[in-house]
Amino acid sequence: MLGMALAALDATVISTAVPQIVGDLGGFSVFSWLFSGYLLAVTVTLPVYGKLSDTFGRKPVLVTGIVLFLAGSLLCAAAWNMAALIAFRIVQGLGGGALQGTVQTIAADLYPLAERPKIQSRLSTVWALSAVAGPAIGGLLAGYADWRWIFLVNLPVGALALWLVVRHFREPARPRGVRPAIDWAGALGVFLCGGLLLTALVQGGVAWPWFSAPSLCLLAAAAVCAGVTVAIERRAAEPIIPGWVWRRRTIAAVNLALGALGLLMIAPTVFLPTYAQSVLGLGPIAAGMVLSVMTLSWPISAALSSRVYNRVGFRRCALIGTSGAALVLAVFPFLPYPGAAWQPALLMFLLGGALGLFQLPLIIGVQSSVDWAERGTATASILFCRQVGQSVGAALFGAVANATLADRLAAAPPDIRSGLPGDLDSVSDALAHPSTLSDQAADHLRRAVDAAVDHVYLGSAAAAVLAFLVVLLIAPRRFPVREDGSAGEESAA
Repeated sequence: MLGMALAALDATVISTAVPQIVGDLGGFSVFSWLFSGYLLAVTVTLPVYGKLSDTFGRKPVLVTGIVLFLAGSLLCAAAWNMAALIAFRIVQGLGGGALQGTVQTIAADLYPLAERPKIQSRLSTVWALSAVAGPAIGGLLAGYADWRWIFLVNLPVGALALWLVVRHFREPARPRGVRPAIDWAGALGVFLCGGLLLTALVQGGVAWPWFSAPSLCLLAAAAVCAGVTVAIERRAAEPIIPGWVWRRRTIAAVNLALGALGLLMIAPTVFLPTYAQSVLGLGPIAAGMVLSVMTLSWPISAALSSRVYNRVGFRRCALIGTSGAALVLAVFPFLPYPGAAWQPALLMFLLGGALGLFQLPLIIGVQSSVDWAERGTATASILFCRQVGQSVGAALFGAVANATLADRLAAAPPDIRSGLPGDLDSVSDALAHPSTLSDQAADHLRRAVDAAVDHVYLGSAAAAVLAFLVVLLIAPRRFPVREDGSAGEESAA
């Protein structure tokens, strides 16, 4: 849990310190890579670490991840310009990829099926608390100390986690034999392919237009690299992403379903805070509280999910969760304008409860369907697909929101059109300083943002329906469960 906290906090803690970092180091035009670089490194290394943990054991991979993360944190604290800080955030991400996937795999190794919801819900609680506390901690350290302490505070936490893992975590002795071959060519192919694709998705429509030469070149290069990687993996003795990940219905269905989960999560995590501040007129802290109720109900629902899937099975439990999520997301566009803060907060509370019944049973179902030597790879493939889904969702729904805003600005009445922002880049400034707009212009802009967020939520509801159909049509009615000594496992499938 301490190791997971490192990766979870650094995904959010830096967000409120960006003004101080940019003021000290400069580089405003590229500061988004502080987030994108970390995300890229985490995502593309997940399959690699999953395979390495199956080959060499969880402990060496987890220890390596913690050491890399702490080294990256120390380097970030010593960064002398924005380029160095971005590079060192990527080093952090290289360690974060090992932490995310390996911790989830170890939880499945250590606990039998009947106890896995409890430990998984505790890990979910770590993510929930980090989502709420991270921005507040970052703001406090940047405002009252120095932004470099955001990275230095990782050192004592990481050192304790490292000591506990080295001293107390024991794995069964692995039989001595032929040294396993490492598919370094496949690992490099996965890294390059994922990096090119995610760079195109993260930067497209932001750093350059979608149909510009950089976007098209990156997407074409990612497609070529994917073809080469598939050819390499087919010939490898121990491929990084084995073919069985997609040949087995259980794992393939969960990969696709959690990819759709990554898509639908963009609406509440990215667009809801903007809605709360721009449409409801809440401050940053209150806007964060509207979102935080989802992170509170999610782990509670996940902890109780075993009572559902032990009765109806993994597949039906996930179908209940994803149908509930689709319904909640579809209701959001019908909220009154401007409405009250409790209305979206109630929907987010219900959404967290639905997603707890959706995600955790699928993860536990996949982990229970494979043996030890395949569990790291299977878990990493799930997390990788979810991360890719988030990147695709950010690009897709960002384009939807921008198109809606542009259409509403163009359709403004002539008498207020001159007072509205001239382009999308000016919308955020206008919303941050509404006194510069007339009352009619400010109301039209808020309604435009409301319409844009409504369209994003409808898109997220469609993603939830897609996840429902994937589980319904592709996932087996009963997940195959490997015996690991716990009673009643077959009935839980």
